[in-house]
Amino acid sequence: MPVLPSAISVFDPDLTPLPAVAHKLDFADHEAEVPLHVHRKGQLILALHGAVTCTAGNEVWIVPPQCGVWIPGGMPHSARATANARLTYLFVEPDAADLPETSCTLSISSMIREMVERLARERADYAADSHAARMARVLLDELAEMPHERFNLPISGHPKIRAIADALTADPSDRSTLSDWAKRVAMSERSLARLLIRETGLTFGRWRQQLHLIVALRELASGGSVQNVAAGLGYESVNAFITMFKKALGSTPAQYFAQRSSPSPETCARDCLPLSPRTVVPPVA
Repeated sequence: MPVLPSAISVFDPDLTPLPAVAHKLDFADHEAEVPLHVHRKGQLILALHGAVTCTAGNEVWIVPPQCGVWIPGGMPHSARATANARLTYLFVEPDAADLPETSCTLSISSMIREMVERLARERADYAADSHAARMARVLLDELAEMPHERFNLPISGHPKIRAIADALTADPSDRSTLSDWAKRVAMSERSLARLLIRETGLTFGRWRQQLHLIVALRELASGGSVQNVAAGLGYESVNAFITMFKKALGSTPAQYFAQRSSPSPETCARDCLPLSPRTVVPPVA
């Protein structure tokens, strides 16, 4: 089997001083893992198909189809894409647009999505007085007007919380209790509970459920069946998983992805990934 190239080895956005350049990637042709890296330009990640999970700072972001995640320039980040992911990146020079200084989910209009797609067909050295340059200027102006939210899973830089997050990401079906995890990381249950709330703003049950939602969205977007995803997350029944999903996102998995097939900016801003400490639901047994 041939070795696939890393996504960061095929395009360096910092080689051009242009205010905005775009690049399209099909992860059927690239390694799924995008290692930790950083670049001068900010990056907007759009998923046309499949999904990608990004880690930026002490937060995890999922980019389902038709939504976007903004990562400001100078922010170290890594990613993992599903094998069927097709993404478009928009790289923006610092100070070229009034965009957020922290990572966030951006609502993306159909016009912006089409303009990013169009810019991705241009060379990365287009002339400053060209049609591409004028289009990029309008694109950045429009992008700066898009609503943004902090839809994320906080994972903290604390090594013990990071260790739990890494373990649950590797095996999301692990149903170990808070007491079990406390023993593994050599803490009392009460101390670990306080640490989680202080570092993430969530109780252990809600924090793990948020992680399950991120994994579920990624796997469902890659074509996984509800049955397989539910089993992979350790749910005893498909109905229990669907109940959790619907309480968290307001619709069943089938309804959620049907609605995402042609969302409005308002829908994307509201529903793209409501996984912040402000939007949580009680854990489902």
